[in-house]
Amino acid sequence: MRLLDEQYTRTPFYGVRRMSWWLGQQGYGVNVKRVRRLMRRMGLEAIYPKPRLSLAMPGHRLYPYRLRGMKIERPNQVWGSDITYIRLRQGFIYLVAILDWFSRYVLAWEVSVSLESAFCLAALEWALKTGCPEIFNTDQGAQFTSEVFTERLEACGITISMDGRGRAMDNIFVERLWRSVKYEEVYLNDYEQVSEAVRNLGNYFVFYNQERPHQALGYQTPAAIYFGKRKAA
Repeated sequence: MRLLDEQYTRTPFYGVRRMSWWLGQQGYGVNVKRVRRLMRRMGLEAIYPKPRLSLAMPGHRLYPYRLRGMKIERPNQVWGSDITYIRLRQGFIYLVAILDWFSRYVLAWEVSVSLESAFCLAALEWALKTGCPEIFNTDQGAQFTSEVFTERLEACGITISMDGRGRAMDNIFVERLWRSVKYEEVYLNDYEQVSEAVRNLGNYFVFYNQERPHQALGYQTPAAIYFGKRKAA
């Protein structure tokens, strides 16, 4: 699972058969059935390139993708959220983050040992203490299509947007965040306990927001853009 996680981050377009072949090249004779089972457990699916950690629950309302062609011009115009897999030495946890698209500022994050919707709602409540977006974009997973989550957004007057099925680029800024988190923090460490992962991830997100310059932001930090532009407005 550790190898699959790293290779998926490098080549998210690899499906089960390519992953099985790649593991064989590394000296691991793992059959296709086992790779399929492990990728499902981790919430990985080779589509171009979007991890699917959950599926919409039957009966939950789905919302259209509202951001195609939209120019992102200011903080709190669009927030995005997603879930990813974080490995531990033995086992794994799930990480959710909420990101301001304009500034790349991470407004909130939470971890969980399961994919219940509570940790996503907790992250949302945390983020709403900082600001309120005009549009909130997610995938169509059960955590984000649950009534308790969508009703919380609608109660704040937030327009809900959801990625099209199989459209990885619909939430591209969060996808880029995951690559940074994995390569700059997770893969450099070997978390043994959940508490260690939480501590390290917390330190990383402070660094990401406050110290890490982004080329796309003119080598400014997300915090400088998010709070600076809000004051200017």
